[in-house]
Amino acid sequence: MASRHSGDNTQLMALAGALGWPCEVKRLSYRKYEEALRLTGLPTLAGVDLGQSSAIAPPWPDLIIAAGRSTEAVGFWIRRHGNQNVRLVFVGTPWADPGNFDLVITTPQYGLPKAPNILHNALPLHDVTSEKLGREAARWEGRLAHLPRPRIAVLVGGSSGPYLFRPEAAARLGRAASQIAAGKGAALLVTTSARTPVPAADALKAAITVPSFFYRWEKGAADNPFHAFLGMADQIIVTGDSISMLSEASAAGKPVCLFDIEEGAQSMRAEEAQGPDAKIHWLGRSLETTAFRLLMRHAPTRWSRDLRTVHRHLVEQGLASWLGDSPRPAAARSGSELAASAARIRQLFGL
Repeated sequence: MASRHSGDNTQLMALAGALGWPCEVKRLSYRKYEEALRLTGLPTLAGVDLGQSSAIAPPWPDLIIAAGRSTEAVGFWIRRHGNQNVRLVFVGTPWADPGNFDLVITTPQYGLPKAPNILHNALPLHDVTSEKLGREAARWEGRLAHLPRPRIAVLVGGSSGPYLFRPEAAARLGRAASQIAAGKGAALLVTTSARTPVPAADALKAAITVPSFFYRWEKGAADNPFHAFLGMADQIIVTGDSISMLSEASAAGKPVCLFDIEEGAQSMRAEEAQGPDAKIHWLGRSLETTAFRLLMRHAPTRWSRDLRTVHRHLVEQGLASWLGDSPRPAAARSGSELAASAARIRQLFGL
């Protein structure tokens, strides 16, 4: 069952592809009161706008792979009223007790405990392979032949949890990427994402002063150059809010730089010198980000997420460096986590 978030769906599709089993994507639309219903933990379809959603009807699946907390009640409903033996696999961190799932596939920012039914991966799953990147790069090369080499990919996310991606930060990214490119005689390959606010995208584009190709993400676009950019780039800059894009970039075998979308006390690196257990600064730049920071400081760990754990892992493993620090040499992360995740699912069926 698809999530509201494109990064989640990248993981779901990669996992389905690794399994190689017949599958169907279910896209659900939710009613305004779905979040309130979610708090009850009940197996119900009451929060789903059935008229605007994929059909929830027989034949019932043997396996449900889901992400996004809105999908939980639907999975539980199918297990109660459809196939009682359906295996439920959740990717990310569920709202319900993880023990209610046959398998939870998670990453460090969610802080889930160790348990037999919880698989901890270092980074989110993805479908990046050298073959795919080479194929996409070749397909796009003719359209970008006018741009000089080397080329630097700039992968842009948006506000996330305790961090706000404002136009000022986007302009700062544009200036920094342009300065690096100018020093190398390079071009920028820029792509926004589903979470990039329009004002931030506009500010970023306006701040770029070197040859570039700027792609604005569009829902349902038939020809997205994201993987082509990963294949063509000699260096990759990724905003630190997007763990999915960081995971994909780290698999490309290129030097990866993290861009901090905040500054000062709200910076992603603000507590770096205090060690891995340092609490995040409580005050954000908006009511929403402040509320998230207070959750991180005072609520149970799994109610929020701490992106700093992933940043530390990438830097410690030599897979990335912060923009402005000495860049790390190219290092590609293996795709073994995807294979291991698929293997754990097969085990649920005795395979």
